[in-house]
Amino acid sequence: MLQKLIFAASLATGVAGSQFPEFSQQYLQRLGGQYDALSQIAADFDASATRAGLTRDTALAQITGSTFQDAHREDMANAFARLDNVTADLALLRAASPLERMAFPHRFRDSETFAATWADFRPAMPVTLEGAFATGIGFLAGLLGLSGLAAALRWPFRKRAAV
Repeated sequence: MLQKLIFAASLATGVAGSQFPEFSQQYLQRLGGQYDALSQIAADFDASATRAGLTRDTALAQITGSTFQDAHREDMANAFARLDNVTADLALLRAASPLERMAFPHRFRDSETFAATWADFRPAMPVTLEGAFATGIGFLAGLLGLSGLAAALRWPFRKRAAV
């Protein structure tokens, strides 16, 4: 019975794994949109700073004096930091194949983009080679993980051989 349960759960993890290539593609598309939007914000800010004869850092430092200005400076600094992260993640994820992206879960770190992608994501039938491999990887991960867990849970109860 336990083997059947492990097999069924492994099938479920295989199906879940098969969705990763499509999810990563949709995340990548949304991340590209975030890059475009943040790049425009940075370009507009930098252009304003240049017209005033300032660098980005100097212009940021000058946004001070009121609660609103302090909040705006912090928002802009956060946008620039997010742009740096998005730029690095986008370059790496674009260069990776759908299967290689499975090795970079830490590059799916833009929480707003991840949440928006997840909210709109609908499972699809994996008809690509990448989908088939991801299905197999998910199945094997489930099979090995659950078999190991079952063995660990049974270990204290196994019969000891008579010496």
